[in-house]
Order: sequence, then C-alpha cells, then structure tokens
Amino acid sequence: MNLEKVVFGFFIVLAATLNFGFFVGEIDNPSHHDVYELFAALVVSLVATVLKFGDRTQIGAVHLSTSLVADLQLFAAAMVWGYAAHVSPDGVTAEMVSRVVSLSGGALFANVVSVIILIAETIMQRR
Repeated sequence: MNLEKVVFGFFIVLAATLNFGFFVGEIDNPSHHDVYELFAALVVSLVATVLKFGDRTQIGAVHLSTSLVADLQLFAAAMVWGYAAHVSPDGVTAEMVSRVVSLSGGALFANVVSVIILIAETIMQRR
C-alpha cells in the first residue's frame, strides 16, 4: 500500500465530504450552514491542492484544475460570508446565505469531478 496515495485520496474525499456537509440544508437558512464547516472545507481543499502539485501527468493536471476551481469557489463563499457578517449593515441574511451556499455548490461539483477522476485513475491502474 502506498501511503502517499492514501493521504492524497484521503484529502480529496475529505474536501468533498466537508463541502457536502456545508452544502446540505435549506439554501437560505443560516442555521443549516455552519461557518466553521465552510472554513474547514476551504482549508482541507487548499491542502488537497498542495498535494496535487507534485503530479506531472495529464490526469494530475485535471486534478489540479478541479482543485483550483473548488478553492476559488470556497474562497469566494468565505469572502461573501465575511462581508455579510462583518461589513454589511443587514448582517447574514437569507439572501447572503443563498449566495454562499450557491458558491459552495460550485465547489462541491468540482470536488465530485475530482473524486470521479480519482476513482477512474484507481480502476485504470495495473498491478
């Protein structure tokens, strides 16, 4: 068993599951979407991105691009949440939460694509 592959797969799947956990719930209900889970999803996604930098294959390039998309979406979601919580006079409204969850949904899609690529790559490997 290759420990490097285990760690790589672990962070890819963890990024997807944390993002999914944040995404699930009523889209406009702030109590269904925890800001700390969004933060955790962003941090784990960034770690997964760093792990993808070493792969020089075509599949590695696609892995990296999906991870960069997820990072960008989650960073934008965190910025919107931060604006709503600390700058906006209205605070964290249902409209702002809907924007954050929508951005998180884009990141979730990128993470799902990354997991599918990981599964396909694993199936294609020969012993």
